[in-house]
Amino acid sequence: MTSPATREAPVTVRVFTQRFSSTPRGARLARRLSLHQLDRWHVPYGSGTSDTVALLVAELAANAVTHGRVPGRDFELTLTYAPGLRLRIDVSDTRGERRPTAAVPDLLDEGGRGLLLVEALASRWSVLDRVPVGKTVRAELDLGP
Repeated sequence: MTSPATREAPVTVRVFTQRFSSTPRGARLARRLSLHQLDRWHVPYGSGTSDTVALLVAELAANAVTHGRVPGRDFELTLTYAPGLRLRIDVSDTRGERRPTAAVPDLLDEGGRGLLLVEALASRWSVLDRVPVGKTVRAELDLGP
């Protein structure tokens, strides 16, 4: 028998997965539904975590529909939430040949700063191969004290 001092509280991991059309409307819906889901998980709208997730999902979803779009194929958003530990955002598309990087763009470029934002806001991020086809861009937020 373990004493109460050595017993750890169980962690319930919550997962939300949804596919969206590879359109700007799909990207907006991904951001909105992710915030709604966080609120259902008791991460309130307007909190620091909620606002950070909104920015991360918006950027990753916009990249999926802009650079990872394959006609007739959707992109997928998965949120994995371990309360008090971490929140992981996975955005998967079906185009695998382009590996995103957070390279610093030229000062006059109109775009190319989104992954710099992801790098600044996320505790860590990476690009993973997706089976059978495509890639997943993952951003994680540490939620510990």
